Amino acid sequence: MGPQLVLTHGVGRGESSDMLQIWTRALAEGARKAGHGDLAASLPDGRGVRTAVAYYTDLFATKEAQGTAGLDLDPASAEILGELLLEIAESAADDGSDPAGQEALALARGQLAPVEGRQGPGDLARRLINVATTLLDLPGVRSTGQWLIGKAMILDLAQVARYLARGEPDAAGATLDQRVRARLRTHLEQGPAVVIGHSLGSIVAWETLHESAVDLPLFVTIGSPLGMRSAVLPRLRPQPLWTPEPVKRWLNFWDRDDILTGRPLLEEEFGRNSGRVRPVSARVDSDGLWVHPATNYLSQGDVAGPVAEALASGPR
Repeated sequence: MGPQLVLTHGVGRGESSDMLQIWTRALAEGARKAGHGDLAASLPDGRGVRTAVAYYTDLFATKEAQGTAGLDLDPASAEILGELLLEIAESAADDGSDPAGQEALALARGQLAPVEGRQGPGDLARRLINVATTLLDLPGVRSTGQWLIGKAMILDLAQVARYLARGEPDAAGATLDQRVRARLRTHLEQGPAVVIGHSLGSIVAWETLHESAVDLPLFVTIGSPLGMRSAVLPRLRPQPLWTPEPVKRWLNFWDRDDILTGRPLLEEEFGRNSGRVRPVSARVDSDGLWVHPATNYLSQGDVAGPVAEALASGPR
């Protein structure tokens, strides 16, 4: 058998079966554009290619239903969430040419500061939602169309913050991030794999691949926040940052309108492994307002083509 295809999703609330079908259909579209019609025909129904989603959304679900405004964060997660919000804002207002954008950024920084006499979980949730609402006034954020209200933005980004906070141990002492990585590790134990990591899933995949010895002919990251220098890079494990040893090739794709990619040229941040492999980043351009979804990336021929070639590298 040739390599399996393992998809590692980002934040979300969908079901794993739906996600697998949606992702493989998009990848089939991209493979067809890249001239891999045979693979495109076999992907959506699973014929000839072993496919799986490393699904972990349910691990985030319980805590999200608690707390003020649906937000119950420990101090470490709240700090990371604040940094994520500000880094997105700074990216959206990066060129400094828009005075309104600079004013919104300054206001957001002020809103993150606690008000004397108002500290507590409820105040924290309100401040974070206020910051997110302010950021939605930034043209680079508002134009994406992904979040209509600040609370929706907060609930999505809180999953990234909670993962990086390395907390929330279960009865056996396994922290949330460890339990998430265990979901992907289960699939990697099935043998050689082509791994695609989207958004938060690119963080999960990069860390898990450092813990794995399985053969990985191709690692693909799409819409990845791995390059966010304040909120993400210092918190990744292991340090210093390099390409996981099993990876034979690492391709990173980013869209210029994707506000969650931070600094997208990952080769500037991650060193080579012993096989001298390091990430190679390439820009893609998607249509529509909200370009971050995995399907927008996977349906691109430039993204799906190398995946199809890696999957065809051995008998399936």
